[in-house]
Amino acid sequence: MNSPIAIIGGTGPQGRGLAFQWAKAGETVIIGSRDDKRAATTAQELAQNIGSGAKISGTENSAACAATDVYVLTVPFDGQAELLKQLKPAMKAGSILIDATVPLAATVGGRATRVLGVWQGSAAQQSAELVPKGVTVVGAFHNISAELLSGNADIDCDVIVCSDDENARKIASDLAEKIPGVRAIDGGKLENARIVEQITALLITLNIRHKVHSAGIRITGLPPRPSI
Repeated sequence: MNSPIAIIGGTGPQGRGLAFQWAKAGETVIIGSRDDKRAATTAQELAQNIGSGAKISGTENSAACAATDVYVLTVPFDGQAELLKQLKPAMKAGSILIDATVPLAATVGGRATRVLGVWQGSAAQQSAELVPKGVTVVGAFHNISAELLSGNADIDCDVIVCSDDENARKIASDLAEKIPGVRAIDGGKLENARIVEQITALLITLNIRHKVHSAGIRITGLPPRPSI
């Protein structure tokens, strides 16, 4: 894609994994963090793993947002709302926020196998209320293993993409399919993100019961995603 990808909260396991996959695919990636030095260190480590030519850098979250119009949010639920409020001045109308936040109870001291009730319906819908007018929110990348994202093997997982904007769904879907083995599934409107977010708690349960870190989902019986 033409725009860099700013991964907000990109020093955590999922953010690092997505940054690694997209930079490996040739995308320009900006890792965002509250600590610009930590972001820069993470970017340097990933660039060393990928090799020469990797287009990846790190900076503070607001600066990462200001540098592009495609943002990917990969933070725990308990920090989502406050961070989006802080970043609001840096977000531009016409930009896209791809939100991977899952409202797990573990973020407030509960079980990782349970989700919290969110007044707006889902974490993604909460984001839609908090971002500036003109910023489109997509819910995606909730059900993909952070451990697998950090490796080089193909990932056997579908990514369900939910948004009220068709073009935003396409952009997020194209990014998903830059990850080897991943298939993007059009999940319809943003309100459906509440169902997709809840699947993550089930996958955590499966990981625990089967002593793995790689549980994912595949949706069967669908035709191939059309090329646009």
